[in-house]
Amino acid sequence: MTTMTEASVREFKMPDVGEGLTEAEILKWYVQPGDTVTDGQVVCEVETAKAAVELPIPYDGVVRALHFPEGTTVDVGMSIIAVDVSGGAAEAPAPAPEAAPAAAPAVEEPKSAGSGRQPVLVGYGVAASSTKRRPRKGAEIPAQEPARQPAAAAVQAELNGHGPAPAAAPTGAPAGQGRPLAKPPVRKLAKDLGVDLTTVSPTGPDGIITREDVHAAAAPAQAPAPVAAPVPAPAASYDAVRETRIPVKGVRKATAAAMVGSAFTAPHVTEFVTVDVTRTLKLVEELKQDKDMQGLRVNPLLLIAKALLVAIRRNPEINASWDEAAQEIVQKHYVNLGIAAATPRGLIVPNIKDAHAKTLPQLAESLGELVATAREGKTSPAAMQGGTVTITNVGVFGVDTGTPILNPGESAILAVGAIKLQPWVHKGKVKPRQVTTLALSFDHRLVDGELGSKVLADVAAVLEQPKRLITWA
Repeated sequence: MTTMTEASVREFKMPDVGEGLTEAEILKWYVQPGDTVTDGQVVCEVETAKAAVELPIPYDGVVRALHFPEGTTVDVGMSIIAVDVSGGAAEAPAPAPEAAPAAAPAVEEPKSAGSGRQPVLVGYGVAASSTKRRPRKGAEIPAQEPARQPAAAAVQAELNGHGPAPAAAPTGAPAGQGRPLAKPPVRKLAKDLGVDLTTVSPTGPDGIITREDVHAAAAPAQAPAPVAAPVPAPAASYDAVRETRIPVKGVRKATAAAMVGSAFTAPHVTEFVTVDVTRTLKLVEELKQDKDMQGLRVNPLLLIAKALLVAIRRNPEINASWDEAAQEIVQKHYVNLGIAAATPRGLIVPNIKDAHAKTLPQLAESLGELVATAREGKTSPAAMQGGTVTITNVGVFGVDTGTPILNPGESAILAVGAIKLQPWVHKGKVKPRQVTTLALSFDHRLVDGELGSKVLADVAAVLEQPKRLITWA
């Protein structure tokens, strides 16, 4: 392959499509080697710890290679697809990817100055700064002109964090001299494995520590057999025929970590109230016939959400968050109302921005869009950020109530139980009425018992007498 051909190849790296994400799983490729792509065309779908996202390519050209197969988890910053932008067909279309290639064409970053292009997603696109690394202290690295950069195999090895380094690449200074050079994913790996990077001998170009270096450093520490415990645990046995093991990753992994963090960080308190919602259900039926609500999603959840917003307006102190670093309570003067949604990829909590300022028809429209997007698995990471309070409707599963766990960073979460026809004392007589149980969990650092009780009581009062939506407005 000539230098001209190598220069015509662009390597598209896995971008950070959220805020500070370190990896993403490739769910589906929409192109194959030899396909023609255009700037802005979606080439694959990836799942991060927050959502499934489609990635557009920022080049026009022909796909040269796909570096990872579907189902592979790739670190942010690693090259995932090579595109020949010279206008010609690919020299030799590669077969469907089975594993990451050991080498790929040289990398050339997309132009920034004068091109007029802007980044499409966080983590790739216009890059004004050079990617050349500073020399490692103590390493004898001769000065090089831009045209004398490492060969294609060396560059791809640096991007992918694996594969043999070129023979001429410097090994860097001995461990312990200066700050070790390593990419964020490699630093995270070292932290997870308990490896001190200052003790690792780098083998990557310019003295960069690779993933293999970290694994090699961790191997000796893991090799010795642990000291025998007084009562050794029995060996685990699995029935491979009658059991299925499901890897926890993506949204489910992030949800699990968030719930553990929330449960053991915020002191939870949960209060309950059982309420007659017969009048609310009658109002729901009337609204369905209202011409101003035609075509909108009208159900009990809509009025429950409105009741919670009214309660927050009457008790604004509950709409806050805890700043651990500053040891301050941050009062929110807006309500981003989260709605917990069960999806095939796990539990997600998108939120309606500025729900406090919406009319009932606007709130109904936002709820309908939120639910439809969540069911399609197209909820964006931005839609799940910045929530202040959340509603979880466990009643749709026939459950009476529960003790919900706070969404991290939020002050309260309201669980709505199943609405059932039950005997109820109404106007001095026992009559069948539509009854439900509400549960409000709140962060006791932010919300004391009195405030939490007032909010829950106000929600129940509005649902019992929905005319309070007008009188308390």
